[in-house]
Amino acid sequence: MAVKTTTEERELIRAQARYVRSSARKARLVLEHIRGLPATDAEAVLKFQTRAVARDAGKVLKSAVSNAENNFGHDADDLVVVAAYADEGPTLKRWRARARGRVNRIRKRTCHITITVSPALPGEIKPRPVRAPRPQRADAPVEEAVVEETPVVEEEAVEETPAPRPKRTRKPKAEAAAPAEEAEEAPAEEPAEPEAAEPEAAEPEPEPEPEPEAAAEPEAEPEPEEPATEDDAPEAEADDETPNDDEEAKS
Repeated sequence: MAVKTTTEERELIRAQARYVRSSARKARLVLEHIRGLPATDAEAVLKFQTRAVARDAGKVLKSAVSNAENNFGHDADDLVVVAAYADEGPTLKRWRARARGRVNRIRKRTCHITITVSPALPGEIKPRPVRAPRPQRADAPVEEAVVEETPVVEEEAVEETPAPRPKRTRKPKAEAAAPAEEAEEAPAEEPAEPEAAEPEAAEPEPEPEPEPEAAAEPEAEPEPEEPATEDDAPEAEADDETPNDDEEAKS
């Protein structure tokens, strides 16, 4: 709803939203932040408000600005929020059941939001101050800009592509174990001596060392004697008796 009213001082352009589902008290807390601000700044303030009613207030402000631009030919940057207020609307009454047959009353309040904009008077919109650069101290050393000259490269840089790495192949366990055993059995090779550039005289070849004689075979161990049996006992007794007979003959 756009209404144009002209007073002796200035032209007023109004927009209103009726039956907004919010209490008038909550709406007034939001509208207090934009009263007296330029229209562009007021839109930014309502955009970052956390209250839900700020969305409805933003819609009303956009409607008032668009009415001034389209219907009356004003520029949005030259508009100022002159008035912003909220009136109470009808209250919706509801009921909620409680214990012991009682009920509680629920009041769903509404409000009417009205925003009025007007072209700014000369000097009403203050330009934003420009932050001046910090003055340098007299004691501070002045740094001179050093320009580095880079040599011009005529030849185009050729990108070197890395060579592909060979893929590792796994050997079976039996094949891998065989070279390891051969390496253990083979004696460590002596490092090759560097050859002389100009040998003065041929060195005599070393004589082959005589091979050690084969170790003498160990002598056969004597066989252990078998113990005497009962059959051999009478022969031993007979041998013992013969010397006694010879002694008796001599006597």
